[in-house]
Amino acid sequence: MVGPRAWLAGLFNRSANKRTEKSLDKPLTPFQEQRLKKLQERLQTPFDETRPDHQEALRSLWNAAFPDVALAGLISEQWKEMGWQGPNPSTDFRGCGFIALENLLFFARTYPVSFRRLLFKQGGKRATWEYPFAVAGINVSFMLIQMLDLQSEKPKCLPGKNFVRLLGEDEAAFDVLFCAAFELMDAQWLAMQASYMEFNEVLKVTREQLERELSLEDVHRIKDLPAYNLLYQ
Repeated sequence: MVGPRAWLAGLFNRSANKRTEKSLDKPLTPFQEQRLKKLQERLQTPFDETRPDHQEALRSLWNAAFPDVALAGLISEQWKEMGWQGPNPSTDFRGCGFIALENLLFFARTYPVSFRRLLFKQGGKRATWEYPFAVAGINVSFMLIQMLDLQSEKPKCLPGKNFVRLLGEDEAAFDVLFCAAFELMDAQWLAMQASYMEFNEVLKVTREQLERELSLEDVHRIKDLPAYNLLYQ
C-alpha cells in the first residue's frame, strides 16, 4: 500500500494466533496492579498552565521540535507551527490532560527521528490539508486511553487486559505504545491518501489495527507489537 509499509493490508498472517479472554482471566500480580495504578494516577493529572513543571515540559517540547528557534512565550502564535489550534497550547489539553504532553515529550526524546519526520510531514505523498501534529498527538493519547479501558478500575477488554501485562514488563509501555500508535496513524493516513476531514476515520482504523495487535499470543513485550517496527530512533 505504501511501499515498505504494505504490511498494513494484513497482519503478517498473525491474526489467527489471538489470545482469548479466558487466557487472560488470571488475576493481576501486585506488581502489575501497582504499575496500573501509577499510570491511572498520571491520567488524572490535568495540564495546569500555572505549574512551573508543566510550563517547563511545554518549553522542553518546543526546544525538542525547534532547537534553533527561540520561543517568544508560552502564549505565542509560534505554537501553531507545531500544530496547536491557537497561540495557547493549554487550551488543547483539556480533553486529555498532562499525560498527552508527557507522551509527546517522550516521543521527541526517545524516537527523535520519527518525531521530527511526523512533525515536518517528511516522506510519502502528503495531502494539501494535513493533520495538525500536536492536536493529532493529543487525539492519539485519548484514543489509547479509551481503547485500553484505562479509566476503569481494571481494564475489561482483551487489548486492555493484555496491555496491563505488558506494562508489568515495561513501565514506559504506554508512552512507547503512544509513539508506535502515532507512527501507525501516519502510515494509515498515507495508505488511505487521507485529508484533514478524514482524520477521525484514520484514527478509527488505527485503533482497530492496534486492538488486533494487542490480542496476539506472541506479544509479550510492547516492542513485540508489529506497529513498533515503524519507529525510528
